Amino acid sequence: DVTDAVLNEAINAGANLIISHHPLIFKPLKSIPPSKNVDRLLIKAIKNDMSIFAIHTNYDNIIGGVNRAFALSLGLKEPTFRILSPLTGRLAKLYTYVPPGHIDSVKNAIFSAGAGKIGLYDECGFQISGTGSFRPLPGSNPFIGKPAGPREEVNEIKLEVIFPVWQKNRVLKALFESHPYEEVAYEIITTENPNQEVGSGLIAEFESPLNPPVFLEKVSTALHQPFLRHSELVNVQIRKVALCGGSGSFLIPKAIENGADAFITADLKYHDFFEAEGKTLLVDAGHFETEIPAVEQLTNILQEKFPTFAVLKTKVNTNPVNYFRN
Repeated sequence: DVTDAVLNEAINAGANLIISHHPLIFKPLKSIPPSKNVDRLLIKAIKNDMSIFAIHTNYDNIIGGVNRAFALSLGLKEPTFRILSPLTGRLAKLYTYVPPGHIDSVKNAIFSAGAGKIGLYDECGFQISGTGSFRPLPGSNPFIGKPAGPREEVNEIKLEVIFPVWQKNRVLKALFESHPYEEVAYEIITTENPNQEVGSGLIAEFESPLNPPVFLEKVSTALHQPFLRHSELVNVQIRKVALCGGSGSFLIPKAIENGADAFITADLKYHDFFEAEGKTLLVDAGHFETEIPAVEQLTNILQEKFPTFAVLKTKVNTNPVNYFRN
């Protein structure tokens, strides 16, 4: 979170930019009166030429984001990680037609641009041979045939690959630059296939199963959270774990559907615990506690990607929730 203490820390460090998980602005602002905390922070940031960049939902909804850091902190094994509730409508399929002698160069180009990745596999595609036809018109510069010449029929390979919709421009640029034709024939169709790398929550497995009390102790220790709220203990060993950093009660049905022995999240309401029905162990480990491992991960990513930048991890604990122990 961006708090007054974090803002002061950034100003004193001579920073130009604060990268946070939670945005400072959750609702549209029509004015910035200094009577409210958020507005005071905005005014202070503006006066000190401080930029604020929040990566909330997009950091939550990628397989390498908040939930990866959360899962690794618990000792879950990364090869088993998969999205608990994948999003649909985020993938598209490209169809194009390539002369046989250029198929490898075209495939290499679009694969390098991000096409053809499905789960733990990349360079995925399908091709089939056929006959294409065209007639070069006056003024054209055909790869085969002559301008204003007769209709040509040539052997071509139909290539099909899937890609994330946000990489459309990059994939098309690679296609056009690698394809020998003056006019490249292609089609793009949005699919309803779930994107296995984008969505809510995560499900993973321990190398060895744990009995429920040992599992809860592991969660408590890993997240530095001495107070765990949980449903009735299930009489099963905990091996498959679903999790969602922050508020994830909406994923309880998905956790049960995927056979999770336990589901760890935060901000569960009283009646949410009834949804466990002995099918899974619900654990509320705190909003801040389930998301804080992502700060270390994000710091490492930024230091790797921007080695010439001074990336500083905040030393401020921004958790607004405090606990009383009698």
